[in-house]
Amino acid sequence: MTQEHLTNNINQKSPIRVGLLGFGGLGQAAARILAAKREMILVAIADKHGYAYNPEGLDPDQCMAAYHHQGSVGYLEAGGILSHNSIEELISSAPVDGYFLALPNLPNTFMASVAQQFMASGWRGVLVDAMKRTSAVEQLLALKADLSAAGITYMTGCGATPGLLTAAAALAAQSYTEIHSVKITFGVGIANWEAYRATIREDIAHIPGYTVDRAMAMTDEEVAALLDRTEGKITLENMEHADDIMLELAGICPRDRVTVGGVVDTRNAKKPLSTNVQITGRTFEGKISTHTFTLGDETSMAANVCGPAFGYLKAGINLQQRGIYGLFTAAEIMPQFVK
Repeated sequence: MTQEHLTNNINQKSPIRVGLLGFGGLGQAAARILAAKREMILVAIADKHGYAYNPEGLDPDQCMAAYHHQGSVGYLEAGGILSHNSIEELISSAPVDGYFLALPNLPNTFMASVAQQFMASGWRGVLVDAMKRTSAVEQLLALKADLSAAGITYMTGCGATPGLLTAAAALAAQSYTEIHSVKITFGVGIANWEAYRATIREDIAHIPGYTVDRAMAMTDEEVAALLDRTEGKITLENMEHADDIMLELAGICPRDRVTVGGVVDTRNAKKPLSTNVQITGRTFEGKISTHTFTLGDETSMAANVCGPAFGYLKAGINLQQRGIYGLFTAAEIMPQFVK
């Protein structure tokens, strides 16, 4: 896609053409969110076994039916293609303005390798991820100059945490002359862990004694057995979460002042606790205070991840139109609401 096309696309107010890489729990939720938007249209989806493309827009229900009943959107009658190289083939064949990378970052180098695929293909546009780990974002930082040279605007850490809560912390920090701590606590409730297999495995990788490789190698039966032992709950503390490096890069505070933890209940849709971020600091008058930003308990993980991701995608398209490329985080750029 050329810079001229992007400029024309925005000037003519035509919908932003969006693609999804990954069609698990988050990918499917993202498709449902896009169905209600006027400013964006879902035209492309890739999963492990195939991809689907329709310039007029893909029907989320049809895509989910093909995925659930046959194992891939590649079985979609109109526009579906079965492939063992679905991402590479979709990138090269489908005109798309921006992609939401709703992919599990397993192994920990996976997202950086996907970014390299996009650069190698010559594709130009906007990429958005909802990655979690600090080390994964550091790998993307090493590609910052390459992404800029390739004409790609990459928005990283743009989910809920990192993402929505990181941005809230950056904004709340403005009340203070010094930030003492940023504490993010999340509660996630899902009725059935199998709808979010990859996300749950990423969470398991944060449990003491587990690693990304170990979590990745676990069978569904082993995951189920672990959850049986914990009554379906995963309790996490002092996680390796990219909120820390994102706030450090934004000049808010050193990363060691940022802590992230929470509880994931894999057997109940109701959140086990309210998701919030607490920002404690010293004002110019010398007073110590804490701002708290709490998410509504009724908002799901999918709503708090996918909504911000598309807001950041829209912001990234704006940057692209202005000829601004490279790597940006949720703490640097304000998302734009997608109507």
